[in-house]
Amino acid sequence: MGFDPAAEGETSEKEEETFNYSLFFFKATGLGGSAVAGHGSDQIETMKPVKDRIIKVTFNADVHASLQWNFRPQQTEVYVVPGETALAFYKAKNPTDKPIIGISTYNVVPFEAGQYFNKIQCFCFEEQRLNPHEEVDMPVFFFIDPDFAEDPRMAHVDLITLSYTFFEAKEGQKLPLPGYN
Repeated sequence: MGFDPAAEGETSEKEEETFNYSLFFFKATGLGGSAVAGHGSDQIETMKPVKDRIIKVTFNADVHASLQWNFRPQQTEVYVVPGETALAFYKAKNPTDKPIIGISTYNVVPFEAGQYFNKIQCFCFEEQRLNPHEEVDMPVFFFIDPDFAEDPRMAHVDLITLSYTFFEAKEGQKLPLPGYN
């Protein structure tokens, strides 16, 4: 059985190294149902909304057992049409007496819809530092590519879930680059 990063208990250094490599791989390649990240305003300005195709986007939030944060979406769902931007917010709180840095991973379900889910700005692009007892709003600015409406595989998809999991970032920890030692 593979490494389960959400499992309770201690993990070996090798398991954490394997998980961190996987985290890097999925973020770098966009595989695993990951959304496409960091699109510029030029595409947004020229895209045409597909008004007759309404999609419900739901939001999920999880925290790895090693991170002592409270993390949740501020809305359970939004309705969007392909080609139209949307803004959603998550809330994170550090209830401890020490500063903690977190890093998040994300995925999109159904898997095939991930290639059409585009994030313009997201807290997941960078590590997040929360000071003791600090609570912050974390925005996600996104759109679903208008090509979604033309893909026959998406014909019956009217629900997309955007899910995040936060992990504690270790000071000075570097993720290995594939093919480099």
